Amino acid sequence: MAHELPPLPYDYSALEPTIDEQTMHIHHDKHHAAYVTNLNKTLESAPALQGKSLEDLLANLSAVPDGIRQAVINNGGGVFNHTLFWEFMAPKAGGEPTGEVATAINAAFGNFAAFKDKLSNAGMTRFGSGWAWLVFDKDGKLAITSTANQDSPISIGQKALLGVDVWEHAYYLKYQNRRADYLAAWWNVVNWAEVAARYARFK
Repeated sequence: MAHELPPLPYDYSALEPTIDEQTMHIHHDKHHAAYVTNLNKTLESAPALQGKSLEDLLANLSAVPDGIRQAVINNGGGVFNHTLFWEFMAPKAGGEPTGEVATAINAAFGNFAAFKDKLSNAGMTRFGSGWAWLVFDKDGKLAITSTANQDSPISIGQKALLGVDVWEHAYYLKYQNRRADYLAAWWNVVNWAEVAARYARFK
C-alpha cells in the first residue's frame, strides 16, 4: 500500500505572519511530497515492506535491507517528521503550555523559559540541516535532542512530543539566514494542545 501525502491540517496562510504562505506551499507541496514519492519508489524493491506502517519501518530499521536502509531513513524520515511538524503548529496558538505537560516541563527543565531556551539552542546548534525535539527518551524521561537531516527520534527508541524543522527550506524565504529569528517566531505557532495530547498518550 503506497504511502500518501497527508493534507495540511489548516490553510497555507494560517500561520502568517510567523510562516508565510509561499513557504508553506513549497514546504508541503514540494519537499514533503518529494519524500513521499521517493519513499514509495524506494520500497518498490522490497515488497515485504510495502504493507508496513511508516512508524514500523522507522522503528525497526534493522529489518530494512542494507541497500535501501539509508533511503528509507532519509525519505521515510522526511515523511514522518514533516507529518508531525504540521501537527505541532496551529493558527492562533503559541503561548505557554498548561496542565500536566507544563508541570512535567517545569520539573524536567526548571521552568518554561529555560525549556524554551534549551530547545531553541538545540535548533541553533544543529549544524547544517536537521531538527530539534522534545522527546520521551528510552527511560521515559523528558529530554531535548536534535537529529541530523531527516533522522527521526522513533528510530532510536524515543517518542517525539514536539519538534521544529531547522532545514533552510523551512524558513529561508522569510528569514533568509536568520535561523534565530525563525526559531524565536516559531514559538508563536506551537500547538500546545497537540503536545499535551501526545504527552498523555506516551507518558
